[in-house]
Amino acid sequence: MAKCRISVITATYNAENHIPTLISSLEQQSDKNFEWIVVDGKSTDSTVELVAAINGVPVKISSESDFGIYDALNRAIQMSSCDYYIVIGADDFFYPGAIAAFNKTLKESDYHIITAKIKFGSLIKGVRGGSSLLNKQFSYVSGHAVSTLFKKELHDWVGFYSKAYPIAADQDFILKAVNHDGVTIKEINDVVGEFTLGGVSSMDVLGCLTESLRIQMKYEPKFLALLIFFLKIIKNYKKL
Repeated sequence: MAKCRISVITATYNAENHIPTLISSLEQQSDKNFEWIVVDGKSTDSTVELVAAINGVPVKISSESDFGIYDALNRAIQMSSCDYYIVIGADDFFYPGAIAAFNKTLKESDYHIITAKIKFGSLIKGVRGGSSLLNKQFSYVSGHAVSTLFKKELHDWVGFYSKAYPIAADQDFILKAVNHDGVTIKEINDVVGEFTLGGVSSMDVLGCLTESLRIQMKYEPKFLALLIFFLKIIKNYKKL
């Protein structure tokens, strides 16, 4: 195998009912030039055994207690031996050409961020564009997990995922990264996988909105960030 450029990173905890679909999608990749890093939070089911039994994909497994998903992702990034990484949840999965699409784009140039399209529920989503005041990180990427490849070097410049934001640390990292001088972003048209609904950001609406506000106030005019926050509170009132 040529030197791998992509590490696929997954944080798990008692995921035996979901992770077989992800494992199958990794085994079916048309381009096997990647490694899989699984950081497990001391699962008590068969998650680790299922991961270890994967066929045709080099895998690194760490199983120890952590302080949430972003603490686990930071650990996985440090375990990675490749130049780039992509996050995928245990209940998400790639389409067979996902890794091939990213590796093809890496042959063009060493972009810092490569973002593809993703199936999110029943919708196909890409980069929203427009103002980050309204669209946050989605002005630049289609999503944090499944669809976006990050160069590890970004963490040398802007730090790792912050423990201050247990729900929205990805938003903070992406906004810091895209505002760093010289960062290049490439959007590709490939639909690379499916993101499963029902994560923390979907369940804890108020927590997500509050963390997002704290982050937005770091990068946007505070008054406008507060105004948009209150409008979103009204819009999502029945979900609170």
